[in-house]
Amino acid sequence: MGDRIITNKANYWKESEGPTWALAPMEDVTDTVFREVVMRLSSPGNLHLLFSEFLSTDGFCHPVGKDKVVHRFHINESEMELVKRDNVKLVAQIWGTDPEKFYKTAQYIANETIFDGIDINMGCPMKNIIKKGACSALINTPELAREIITAVHEASDLPLSVKTRVGFKSVVTESWISNLLQSEADALIVHGRIQKMMSEGEADWNEIGKSVELRNQINPGMKLLGNGDVMSIEESLDKVLEYGVDGVMVGRGIFHNPWFYNTAYSPSMEERVEALRMHSELYAKTWNGIKPWAILKRFFKIYTNSFPGAVQLRAQLMETNGLEEVEIILNDFLKEQEERRLAKEA
Repeated sequence: MGDRIITNKANYWKESEGPTWALAPMEDVTDTVFREVVMRLSSPGNLHLLFSEFLSTDGFCHPVGKDKVVHRFHINESEMELVKRDNVKLVAQIWGTDPEKFYKTAQYIANETIFDGIDINMGCPMKNIIKKGACSALINTPELAREIITAVHEASDLPLSVKTRVGFKSVVTESWISNLLQSEADALIVHGRIQKMMSEGEADWNEIGKSVELRNQINPGMKLLGNGDVMSIEESLDKVLEYGVDGVMVGRGIFHNPWFYNTAYSPSMEERVEALRMHSELYAKTWNGIKPWAILKRFFKIYTNSFPGAVQLRAQLMETNGLEEVEIILNDFLKEQEERRLAKEA
């Protein structure tokens, strides 16, 4: 397909010693803004890997489509400062079905971006994606899955991981994970659900444990992270000890607690409000005129909970159309809370 790009970047999968904590790639969630917010709310050393939103290799390789998808790889300077400060690695996630397009996209990542690694999405369960034969649908075409991994491996020397599930319509952990363990990937990230479950039901960590056993037999040098229903750093460590995974990737857990990677920390009402303000300001600065304000609204709930007046505050915020309105509502809320506090003390 062409010459392999040599970046000489360190392979974090091979160099990591303790458990690896990773924030999952999520559509319209893990952009440069939210990744920065999570880092600012985390304790240094508690977060090791951050993933981009997934990027379509078909869209990237399309003469017109590239401009519509490449913003998913945008990295703010302020995010880069935190990445360097805390030694966090940034990973670009890509999806598709054509090995040639994977190769071209991987070469672009290695040659034109500052990402530290590449992850192949073989786990997304969304119907509009799997009907194209991509992501978790690749579980049904294991030979094509291996061709895609080989293409990305041949494109560059960047660390390479695969995020997947334990089955499509039924659990096929043994055959599917064994297939991936014989590939050129450096790591597997295994979500303990099948495609059919989407995000419903409980993640089956016993199947993740079975994946670890297969790894130990087939490819002991490959790292394996577990993913599914983990709600705290403490629980992450429990999973490492019980199932033998090399780390844990967290997705929805971050929505329950944006301070997930700040060990045993309970933010005050004021800290929650200021985190929401920071997120809103970064979003407006980064995406004004590029992404709609409505996308930001899905984040309001993760900050406005667990304190008096949170429900009413959130209802007001959901009616906003821009940063200025958010600022007014937050300032009025904090002023009202302070007045109530003083009245009680009087």
